[in-house]
Amino acid sequence: MKIFNSIQEFSAAKKTIVTLGTFDGVHKGHKSILEKLTKSSKQTGCESVVLTFFPHPRMVLQQSSDLKLLNTITEKAWLLEQCGIDNLIIHPFSMEFSRLTAEEFVKDILVDSLNICKIIIGHDHRFGRNRTADINDLIRFGQEYNFEVEQITALEVNEVSVSSTKIRNALVEGNIYTANRFLGYPYFLTGKVTTGKQLGRTIGFPTANIAIAEDYKQIPAQGVYAVSSVINGKTVLGMMNIGTRPTVDGTYQTIEVHFLDFDADIYGQELKINLHYRLRAEQKFDGIDALKAQLQNDRLQTIDFFKNKEV
Repeated sequence: MKIFNSIQEFSAAKKTIVTLGTFDGVHKGHKSILEKLTKSSKQTGCESVVLTFFPHPRMVLQQSSDLKLLNTITEKAWLLEQCGIDNLIIHPFSMEFSRLTAEEFVKDILVDSLNICKIIIGHDHRFGRNRTADINDLIRFGQEYNFEVEQITALEVNEVSVSSTKIRNALVEGNIYTANRFLGYPYFLTGKVTTGKQLGRTIGFPTANIAIAEDYKQIPAQGVYAVSSVINGKTVLGMMNIGTRPTVDGTYQTIEVHFLDFDADIYGQELKINLHYRLRAEQKFDGIDALKAQLQNDRLQTIDFFKNKEV
C-alpha cells in the first residue's frame, strides 16, 4: 500500500475507485465498504484509494471537543493495509478545506486530482461546505463528470450495526468484550517501553511501562486486562494495569504490562498490546502483601483465560 500525506502528493496514473471517511477503528462496518472497494478495483483494473483526514474533522470544526480516537494515524494506516488497499491518502483537514463547496470537492478533488471512475459511499454521507450535499447530489455530479456512484444501503449498514462511537463508549466503560466484537479484532495500544519506578520487580511482578505518545488515543477504563503482544517475533501473554496505582499512592495514570514467562530487555522497543479481557477494576489494597496476593490471583486468571483461546 502506498501512503500519501496529502491529495497534492497523489498522482493517478490509472483510473481510481475511491471511498472516503475518517475510518476510526477500521471496524466491521468499515470493512464492508473496504471489501466492496477492493473487489471492485480487482474487477475493473482500477486502483483502490482510501481518502481519509487528519486531524479528525471534529477536532478542527469543534475545537472544544475532547474527542478521543480508536486509532493513531499510524495504527489506522496499518489496519487499512491489512485490507488490501492500493493507496491511502491522509489529507490534512483544515477550516479552509472544510469550506470547499460540494462541486469544488467533486471537480477539484475527486475528478481532477484522483482521476475517479467510481466512488463507494454510505447512504447517509454528506459533503461540501456545511455538509449541505448528499448522495443525490453526488449521483448528479457523477452523471455530469462521468463517474459511477455505488451506495452502501441503510440495510447493509444496519445489519452490521457498528459505529466508532459505540466502540469508544464500550472502552470507556471497560467493556472490552463488546468493543472487540464490534471491531472484529482485539483493541490495541501502541507505545514505547520506558523505565518506571520498578516497584513490580521487587514483588516478583516486573512490568514494562508503555508510553503512548499520542494524547488523542482512546485509553480504556482503568483496570487489569489480559493482553498479548508479539515481541521479537514471538507471541507473549501478559496482564496489563491501567491506573494510578493507589496502593502505593500513585498520582498519575500509567500503563504497565507484566508479561508471563518472559524475561528480556525490551526498553525502548515499540510494542503493540492487544487487549482481550478485563479481569477487574483497579483497586486500592491495604498494603503490598495484599496487592501481591491479588496479582498472583490475576496471573492465574490470565493463564486460565488464555488456556482455551487462540491468540
